[in-house]
Amino acid sequence: MTPPIAVSRETGERLDAFLALFLRWNARINLVAERDPDTLRQRHIADSLQLLPLLPEGSGPAADLGTGGGFPGLILAIADTARPWHLVESDKRKAAFLLAASAELGLSHLTVHNHRIENTTLPPLALLTARALAPLTLLLAHAARLLSPDGVALFPKGRNAEAELTAAQADWTMQVARFGSRTEPGATILRITGIHRAGP
Repeated sequence: MTPPIAVSRETGERLDAFLALFLRWNARINLVAERDPDTLRQRHIADSLQLLPLLPEGSGPAADLGTGGGFPGLILAIADTARPWHLVESDKRKAAFLLAASAELGLSHLTVHNHRIENTTLPPLALLTARALAPLTLLLAHAARLLSPDGVALFPKGRNAEAELTAAQADWTMQVARFGSRTEPGATILRITGIHRAGP
């Protein structure tokens, strides 16, 4: 399997601190089903970090929808401190964890929004991410509303990525680049730009 993305020593230390905090909270409020630290590193942290090379250049704002326990948005915010990050999570307990992690890790460039996506006000985004949240058609509707005209959407998808794309193309036009997952055989990361409703 391809090695995980290399990060700086400071980022690595913050990721270690995140994992320790995550394990404490996960024992209390069940952020994810996994409890083994090595599994968490591979299945969630490394899986999130593999999006780093696909981020657009610059410092335009980014948002992660349905962040849950921090994946991928909080992990990316730890590694990418050049831009403001917005994490949208409607579950109050998970949002409380995200706020605690942001404070403990000193992530002053990160804002947690404890709202439903449709009730969240965000600036025009350079980047939008979402992992295991919703079918592509629904994600594209959020992206069309939230992204700036040259914004980028990054959506990790499983083995049904092509079927979701086919279904979405009935309602949407877009430019799609596909990248094989480094952590999940058969999975695909969709990097999507130029998102518009299809039709006249």
